Amino acid sequence: MHPDPGFRPKQDDLPALFVREIAFAGIFTGTPDGPRVAHAPVVLSDDATTLQFHLSRGNGLTKHLDGASALAVVQGPDAYVSASWYAAPDQVPTWNYVAIEMEGVIRKLDDAELVAQLDTLSAQHEGRVGANPPWTRDKMNPALFSKMAGAITGFEMRIVAWRSTLKLSQNKVPDERERVAAGIEASGHGALAHLMRQLGSR
Repeated sequence: MHPDPGFRPKQDDLPALFVREIAFAGIFTGTPDGPRVAHAPVVLSDDATTLQFHLSRGNGLTKHLDGASALAVVQGPDAYVSASWYAAPDQVPTWNYVAIEMEGVIRKLDDAELVAQLDTLSAQHEGRVGANPPWTRDKMNPALFSKMAGAITGFEMRIVAWRSTLKLSQNKVPDERERVAAGIEASGHGALAHLMRQLGSR
């Protein structure tokens, strides 16, 4: 995480909001083969104390996760910041971004917990895409669903630490911050520009 405390979120609920909205994470841990990462959709519990995900049984990380300490990283919008956007002289290029880290110990889920996770994931995201009617596993042949679920392994991380960076030009005066937001927006990164305007003041 960035060492400047000015890039920490002011609202305590913002990190969890970003995790739920983005809903995709890199899961990092050490293995006998060296550090490894897997990428997976995630489900954050209502009280933001656990993070669930699943991986293919063939994923190189799967066999190492049960009982392991791990780091889950959710990355939000990011973009290059050109020094030419500033009015002040002697500026340098940088990068604005959102990143949320969660650290904890992972346990393997049983079959029923995995199915519940899959049901939650599909319900959440079918609602987002507006599918009508929404897809559910009831539309599948139960034997085929069982076979496909058997090809993945579910996990849950008990979160013991959160670390968050919202680097949104908070260290710049309002006029400079708006010039950077306008430059970022013009370069095709509207979501980041919006966050800068909503959350970028100190």
